[in-house]
Amino acid sequence: MKTRASSTRSLRVLLVEDNPADARLVQETFREGHLPVHLSVARDGVEAIQFLTNTDGSSLPHLILLDLNLPRKSGFEVLEEIKGNKRLRSIPIIIMTTSDAEKDIVRSYDLHANAFITKPVDLEDFIDAIRKTEEFWLMLVRYPVRSANG
Repeated sequence: MKTRASSTRSLRVLLVEDNPADARLVQETFREGHLPVHLSVARDGVEAIQFLTNTDGSSLPHLILLDLNLPRKSGFEVLEEIKGNKRLRSIPIIIMTTSDAEKDIVRSYDLHANAFITKPVDLEDFIDAIRKTEEFWLMLVRYPVRSANG
């Protein structure tokens, strides 16, 4: 399979995660991965929206990994705000949460999430989920080139 591993362009990912241990694990897994990934971390929903609205179009993330259970502004609120914003709505959003409730899955897709992943409890399974996410969303999927204006 031809991948973008040979590309010198760093892919940008925004991780919206309030659990420092999970954030650190995602950072380490991407660091050991196949691609140069620039990972930004927002610790709550308000910080995520501020990051996105204060970032010029050419620096927006290619992908957002979003937890649902966040302080100050829930993941659902963040998802709804991003998908309702013409400048941001095309950014793929993967829900990564501890929830496996059907109502959360349905609501996430109703709000236009691109994927829903229940975080595995087992450490190796969690790392594997991040690697598979990297493999598909960062190596296989293509993203548009954005201008500074969005």
